[in-house]
Amino acid sequence: MKAERVDTWAADLVDQPGGLAAKLEALSAAKVDLEFAIARRRPERAGEGVVFVTPIRGAAQCRAARKAGFEKTRTLYTVRVEGANKAGTGAKLVGALSDAGLNLRGLSAAAIGRKFVTHIALDSSADATKALRLLKTL
Repeated sequence: MKAERVDTWAADLVDQPGGLAAKLEALSAAKVDLEFAIARRRPERAGEGVVFVTPIRGAAQCRAARKAGFEKTRTLYTVRVEGANKAGTGAKLVGALSDAGLNLRGLSAAAIGRKFVTHIALDSSADATKALRLLKTL
């Protein structure tokens, strides 16, 4: 299993057809090869949404992302975990983090074929560092 810290970027969206497409097209034009994207409405703000993506690497991609309204999140600390897709792995990961006293802010996971990838969001840099150390021992 491989675990690493990753930067998550976010952008506000207009909650209407094409809002998300415009953001992703801007990244695509800059040759950003996204591994993860999740978008949702903001129920607390009518007509608005938010999209989170990773990775964005290098100066040119960062410039293009900022131009499209993306910013590296300053309050979301993400650990990416990749490994063999086996029954119970997700429960094992989440259980180990829970046993270590870590509260998850969010989690997204997917399995394709024999591999899984999950992104775990934590509340602080210290929590992400602790989670990373723990996950590398599993």
